[in-house]
Amino acid sequence: MTIKALAPDELLTTTRSVRKRLDLARPVPMDLVRECLEIATQAPTGGNRQQWHWIVVTDPELRAAIGGYYGRSFRAYYASGASAGSLYQDDPARAAAQRRVSDSSAYLGEHMGDVPVLVIGCITLPGGGLPEGNQAGLWGSLLPAAWSYMLAARARGLGTAWTTLHLAYESEIAELLGIPDEVRQGVLLPTAYYTGDTFKPASRQPLDEVLHVDRW
Repeated sequence: MTIKALAPDELLTTTRSVRKRLDLARPVPMDLVRECLEIATQAPTGGNRQQWHWIVVTDPELRAAIGGYYGRSFRAYYASGASAGSLYQDDPARAAAQRRVSDSSAYLGEHMGDVPVLVIGCITLPGGGLPEGNQAGLWGSLLPAAWSYMLAARARGLGTAWTTLHLAYESEIAELLGIPDEVRQGVLLPTAYYTGDTFKPASRQPLDEVLHVDRW
């Protein structure tokens, strides 16, 4: 597989959550997914414990079942109004961008089960119970690896999206896939070749609006 020659800054600023531009008809070779996961497992983890597990789902019936759960979760989320940009009515440009995201999210919500590869990043926990209080240390041992997977996929012509709405049905999906009780899911990464040529950096808040030096 030829890796696309992207400068580090371009790779980091153009790796987007891809939803409408996922190619649902083109198969993704397992060897390519393995390459991305090999890179993902080079990410840092707390205490170098490497407690992650990666479930790669390609079976059409399993993908359809996961897609069904995801769609139910998305429709409940959408009905709550949380995805439509209502929080940004004082910023028309940002509200419009959020509506576009909402529209593409709705598309993925209806087509998650059609995506050729679904990758679920998990982490092992003794007893399976999540700790009380701040869980940054826990998920900080999984999420950098998931982001590395997305970067590696982008460099290989694959699109991904960072999704967690399936977690509303975590126990049902765990039963479906035979995930042990001591393993908890953290992220679902739909993976497919993307359509079109490339991506561009997204619009973001100016850094000075969110930057704090020494004190808030």
